[in-house]
Amino acid sequence: MPDSLTIVYLVYMFVALYFLFLFALVFIQNRKEMFSVPEIKKNYTISVIIPAYNEETSIKETVESVLKSNYKNVLEVIVINDGSTDNTLEIVKDLGRKYPKIKILDKKNSGKADSLNQALKIAKGELVAIVDADSYPDSHAISSMIGFFDDEKVGAVTTRILVKNRDGFLRKMQAIEYKVIAFTRKLLGFLDSIYVTPGPLAIYRKSALLKINGFDEKNMTEDIEATWHLLNDGYKIKMSFVAKSTTVAPDTFGKWFKQRIRWNIGGYQCIMKYKNSWFKKGVLGYFIIPFFAISLVMGVFGLGILFYRTFRGFLSYYFSTFYSIEAQTALLTLNEVNLNPSILNFIGIVLFIIGMGFIFFALKYVNRHIHEKENFFSVVFYSLVYILLRPIVLIWSLGKFFTGKYSWR
Repeated sequence: MPDSLTIVYLVYMFVALYFLFLFALVFIQNRKEMFSVPEIKKNYTISVIIPAYNEETSIKETVESVLKSNYKNVLEVIVINDGSTDNTLEIVKDLGRKYPKIKILDKKNSGKADSLNQALKIAKGELVAIVDADSYPDSHAISSMIGFFDDEKVGAVTTRILVKNRDGFLRKMQAIEYKVIAFTRKLLGFLDSIYVTPGPLAIYRKSALLKINGFDEKNMTEDIEATWHLLNDGYKIKMSFVAKSTTVAPDTFGKWFKQRIRWNIGGYQCIMKYKNSWFKKGVLGYFIIPFFAISLVMGVFGLGILFYRTFRGFLSYYFSTFYSIEAQTALLTLNEVNLNPSILNFIGIVLFIIGMGFIFFALKYVNRHIHEKENFFSVVFYSLVYILLRPIVLIWSLGKFFTGKYSWR
């Protein structure tokens, strides 16, 4: 009878293979629709909201990238200065004198969600686009997202988020990660299971946002919470794979770590807030929340299994070596050499190869349309090392979440 660790190991592999094959089947079935976008039949008015806190190095380029949009029904660009202590406000005022569409909301620092809610009160558009102050939508990004709103059940539309600057090894890792996420998110879109509308560019139906009372000011990831709230109220979330918005990724491990801690804690907050929707409320309760929870459990157990097997192997080797030296016997004999791989190791290798194949395919598919490429060894390092940082961050953030020792910055 297999021991408990073997059972956990097999369940872990089964779940991982299940999702890999699910994504593969979804892609095969919908590959011709990946870049399809609905034709614009109604020219919705749109307000663009840009929350900014100490963004003097990026705010000008962000605002100008929005104003270069080829969608002609952008009514206004509302820039919120959330108590910046640098030159953000002065830069925005200079832009306001140059571009009549710019409106400035200057306020004390109260966080991103509160800033968005205050801007939402004065926004005049039928649709509201949220753009982070260090992000840069393509000129055709907004126009490629508008057509989805002809379906009255669509509450929000997201897009591909890619890394702007790929200088430095950490940013190169994140560039790979963002591309894989974008590819995976589009596949989830075919299952009506997109679970986040990221800050670098997302467009919401204003009436839907008002219905859910805007953004949750207590949540660390207001974009995830708003998406879950919309899904919980019966709205759909769509994605334009044609569009993209680039964003500035963290350039140091410290910044990266803080960002990922916040992302994870926001996810835990959402799970707790919507725990009563488990196996209820359509796709949110039957797929997204279980998907989140399974990812959480797999991250913890996956790292635990890795550490356990590594530590057990180290102890076994150490004690066998120690006692062999004490007894003056051979450290290794031919009888102890086992060249027969175990079924668990074999399945693990197969799982790793399939997973790496998925990563390479996603990158090739995304890069083919944006004319970029990744270094082969960078992708291997990403697959072998970078991904292992996720469960470490996950466990660390769990500790912070349960102790309540966390903040937005």
